[in-house]
Amino acid sequence: MNLSKKDVLLGARGVSLRRGPSVLLDHVDIDVGAGEIVTIIGPNGAGKTSLLRVLLGLVKPTEGEVERRADVQIGYLPQQPRVDSLVPMSVSRFLAMGGSRSKNALVTASRECGVENRLEAPLRSLSGGEWQRVLLARALLTEPNLLVLDEPTSNVDFAGQISFYELLSELRNRRGCGILMVSHDLHMVMGSTDIVVCLDRHVCCSGSAEAIAHHPEYARLFAPATASMLAIYPHNHPAGHEKEHA
Repeated sequence: MNLSKKDVLLGARGVSLRRGPSVLLDHVDIDVGAGEIVTIIGPNGAGKTSLLRVLLGLVKPTEGEVERRADVQIGYLPQQPRVDSLVPMSVSRFLAMGGSRSKNALVTASRECGVENRLEAPLRSLSGGEWQRVLLARALLTEPNLLVLDEPTSNVDFAGQISFYELLSELRNRRGCGILMVSHDLHMVMGSTDIVVCLDRHVCCSGSAEAIAHHPEYARLFAPATASMLAIYPHNHPAGHEKEHA
């Protein structure tokens, strides 16, 4: 990935992770740049969530190193966080627990994520798509320059998935933040990401969505029928985000 060092918000160099005899990650290199959307894909057990945990500093790698720009501020959406459905908590109270000191900041973040009209609704009344948008709004309260999302639309219907990925693109364009996410929504993320990293404990291939869709390693890991679906979601880079990656 041909990013200058000052543009790299978060990266890994030769990162490996082992648990006893099991190799979870094997000499992984990855970079996420300012204003760039990077999506990690791979089969179950490929090490995608393990890689996120290493990059976030939640797990120490067995080998290699993680690099973070000095000013990086991360907003993290973990995979399927749970809130007890019996807890009588409103959306606004849940957001305030994220550390916001300003009511204006809370309203602004909820407006950006399209849930401003749900602030007084109980959490248990939210749909899957609304819940993910609330989580995203909470992450934005920390004013991150890097968003990290682990399977953000796993409990969201088809229309909600499309809408959520469009929202991420809008946030990137508006805020200039980098976005790193893990996803299984291959047919949609290919149309809303700058760089795809295909992981199977090691990086099998990485590059633009168009390049990855025709890479033999991608074809090896994913069914041809799935791969052919990706062609109907071409990616149009916004001005200022055209990068060449090897």
